[in-house]
Amino acid sequence: MSLKPPSAPSFRSLLRPGRALRVAGAHSALGAVLAEQEGFDAIWSSSLEISAARCLPDASILTMTEYLEAAAHMQKALGIPVVADADTGYGNNLNVAHMVHEFEDMGITAVAIEDKLFPKINSFADGDQTLLSTEAFVAKIETAKKAQRDDEFFVIARTEALINGLGVDVALERAHAYADGGADAVLIHSKKSTNTEVVEFVKRWQGRLPVVVVPTTYPDWNIAEAEASGVQVVIYANQGMRATISSLRETYRSIRDSGDTVALEPKIASVADIFRLQRLKEWQQLGA
Repeated sequence: MSLKPPSAPSFRSLLRPGRALRVAGAHSALGAVLAEQEGFDAIWSSSLEISAARCLPDASILTMTEYLEAAAHMQKALGIPVVADADTGYGNNLNVAHMVHEFEDMGITAVAIEDKLFPKINSFADGDQTLLSTEAFVAKIETAKKAQRDDEFFVIARTEALINGLGVDVALERAHAYADGGADAVLIHSKKSTNTEVVEFVKRWQGRLPVVVVPTTYPDWNIAEAEASGVQVVIYANQGMRATISSLRETYRSIRDSGDTVALEPKIASVADIFRLQRLKEWQQLGA
């Protein structure tokens, strides 16, 4: 009897023309397994969620090792691939090469790196969103691709040109340069409340490489519409953590106000459900 989940396929192997992969953000093995059970194709090891789980800003405060540990815990528990949100690559080109080696060794088959300066701050936060030069970021992409040992390893180049207010023309110029540098996909990020800029980018991109989107601020873009436009990966990067925060607040408030948990019991998971997620029976059989 094996207590390990089946080996996860590589992220690259899941991509199909005309089909958009659904990717759920997570910061723990438990959250990642719950997303897998609901049919998501892959897990986004979210730097926002991982840092927030420690009540720290998403501002390059945690180290690569800490993000790697979180991603590795998730991958060990899953039969689907983890895509690691690797921020800026944790420093310069040497750091990027080290990052690729370490994440590959932990079974992570895809990473995303962004073209902002290190240290970076979350895209939706007030603060400096200045971009690295195109040439310097291309060098990071080239370094990542040279460092990988497995042909299946997948490098997503994330441009923050729209986040920095530089417009679609600059985003396209940068994305094409990143494709020339060997990127396997491009992630176009926007914080506007509509998908207009992203739709324009995808249309003008003309399918050169797979396009990844993160519709946090334009949640009304249904995946069927995104798929029809040519998007191949949709990341729901932080909704799980946001739901957890709301649920915990509601739960603790109810206990505080009522003095018991009677009203809560029909709404919350049972202890038996926790045991199933832990695969307790399978573990107990080891000692039988």
